[in-house]
Amino acid sequence: MDEYEGITEVVHEPTEAFAEATNVAAFMREYGIDDYEELIARTTSDVEGEPASGVDWFWDEIVDYLDIEFYTDYDAVRDSAERSSAGNRTQSGDDSEGPQFSDWYPGGEINVAHNVVDRHAAVDSPTRNRVALIWEGEPGDVREITFHELARDSNRVANYLDSVGVETGDTVGLYMPMVPEVVSILYGCLKVGAIAVPIFSGFGTEATATRIDDAEPSVLFTGDGFYRRGSEVRLKEAADAAIDEAGQIEHTVVYDRLGATPDGDADEPVPWNDDRDVTWTDAVASQSPSYETKRLPSDQESMLLYSSGTTGTPKGIVHTHAGVLTQCAKEIHFGFDQKPADRFFWVSDIGWMMGPWTLIGNHAFGGTVVMYEGAPDHPQPDRFWEMIDRHGITQFGISPTAIRALRKHGDQWVDDHDLSSLRILGSTGEPWDPESWQWFHDAIGGGECPIINISGGTEICGCFLMPMPNQPLKPCTLGGPGLGMAIDIVDETGESIKASGERGFLVARDSCPSMTKSLWSGDERYLEEYWSTWEDLWDHGDFAQRDDDGFWFLHGRADDALNVAGRKVGPAEIEGVLIDHDAVNQAAAVGVPDDTTGTAVVAYVVLEPGVEPTDDLREELRTLVGEEHGKPFRPRELLFVDAFPKTQSGKIIRRAIESVYNDEDPGDLSSMENPEALEGLRDPI
Repeated sequence: MDEYEGITEVVHEPTEAFAEATNVAAFMREYGIDDYEELIARTTSDVEGEPASGVDWFWDEIVDYLDIEFYTDYDAVRDSAERSSAGNRTQSGDDSEGPQFSDWYPGGEINVAHNVVDRHAAVDSPTRNRVALIWEGEPGDVREITFHELARDSNRVANYLDSVGVETGDTVGLYMPMVPEVVSILYGCLKVGAIAVPIFSGFGTEATATRIDDAEPSVLFTGDGFYRRGSEVRLKEAADAAIDEAGQIEHTVVYDRLGATPDGDADEPVPWNDDRDVTWTDAVASQSPSYETKRLPSDQESMLLYSSGTTGTPKGIVHTHAGVLTQCAKEIHFGFDQKPADRFFWVSDIGWMMGPWTLIGNHAFGGTVVMYEGAPDHPQPDRFWEMIDRHGITQFGISPTAIRALRKHGDQWVDDHDLSSLRILGSTGEPWDPESWQWFHDAIGGGECPIINISGGTEICGCFLMPMPNQPLKPCTLGGPGLGMAIDIVDETGESIKASGERGFLVARDSCPSMTKSLWSGDERYLEEYWSTWEDLWDHGDFAQRDDDGFWFLHGRADDALNVAGRKVGPAEIEGVLIDHDAVNQAAAVGVPDDTTGTAVVAYVVLEPGVEPTDDLREELRTLVGEEHGKPFRPRELLFVDAFPKTQSGKIIRRAIESVYNDEDPGDLSSMENPEALEGLRDPI
């Protein structure tokens, strides 16, 4: 049974007034586009009678439409088109090296920092004193930063980087707590042309050292620590250990969050190396607040973001100034309908793609971003609902796993808060189960907010699939291709099966401006990872399906698929049945070798508080899966554990669970927030 097989009903239908007021509806009116199907066709495929492909037309058109400012105009939307005799841009489909290495906006000069902070902080700008960032610490402290203040702090960071010899193309590490200063560090790096390398603040020594060793920054920004679930988490010690292991770092700038730097008043100061370490106050705060942002080529590297690989080496994803800016701005404007008065909150660390995506996409329009330091259920399970109420948040994004966990706490934690400020909900990271999607829509969104369920990745700093807010929605759907994204579903031979309604592999038939230039480690691994399965098709590694009504769904990672007796199913299908049981809090299904069926299902279950694991409950759950999916999918074993290994964003790392069961090397686990969970997996009930 397909986990989405019974989803036939549209449960979210935007009102006519809401739909007509959206940014995407305004775009459609501007260009005479009548409906959603025509919108996707016009922006993603060749259109009869039009001089350029829809992809090229769209990515050229939105530069002016979204008011993205180039210092020097580009010669062509991509590759090597000549400027016309009239001096206007020309469009070219001459992708001579194939979509793998498209050169977007050649000849142009741009800087992300100019677009997201400088122009909004200008003396004559109406956004100069608008709040760019609302930050809340886990203990409850709140700070508001205007664009004027953000520009001054970003300029101070840029001047510090200049003072220690950082030049265009040099890497700079950000192993930072989630404090407002992390934004000025990111933008300061972009101002000087440095490549920002955000590193997740929850990483331990090995994961951090791996990224430092690979990226080779000479400067690392870090902090003394941060707060998590009411406790201090010390960061400086982990940074020191990683530097000792990797080398590279000549200057460590330490921000004082806990009062543990030499400037602070903590009882236990952090260790200090006078030859390398300097406080934020001495390094940055003393610098001039003025700086002339560098003009950079369109394809100048802006960020190096790491994505976990299935081997022990994470992948270094290389983003450019023009690419990351246009993609993030496009998605925030159209998909999340950004308006001047909005307050946008996505649960993410700066070390994950969604952190920079949120900042760059909203600040491109002078928007306000909400940032939170701590845990989602501290001091109580209503922390997020309380924040939405108090800050008037209008867009709220979170992972399905996090919603499943919060849903289990019950509606009483939601009912005490006014969530009417919300206009749009967002989610990403993994497939939904219908019941949790519906709860998110009804309990949090009041039955009125569309859930913009998106899927893409670090590799494009954006989305391949994304609903538009003026669309009707079925539970769990991802709508369809994002604007300007030539996406398809193919079978094992690479033939399109999108129209058949069958499950297949999600692919991209063309590049987009934000697609990684390559991998930091070189072209060979880049081509092998993404372009080697089929000719000129980007293999994203997800199972996808389009139903008869045109709604797209994801079924999880293709490499997570459970191939039982010749039938492939996503683990989310098995997990959904288990989660629906009242005794089950969380579930994870993995495939293991089996002499009879080739692969057998093994299910791990975290029970609700107060529920005792028993053999009777084990058999009840196994039987339930067999009844819903058929006897071959009845778990060979069902094991009770206390916790699952998860990423900081709440995604269960099934690969780690499977590796523990099979007593194998789990590969790169640098994204894991709670490595202690692995020990519990080795001794289940």
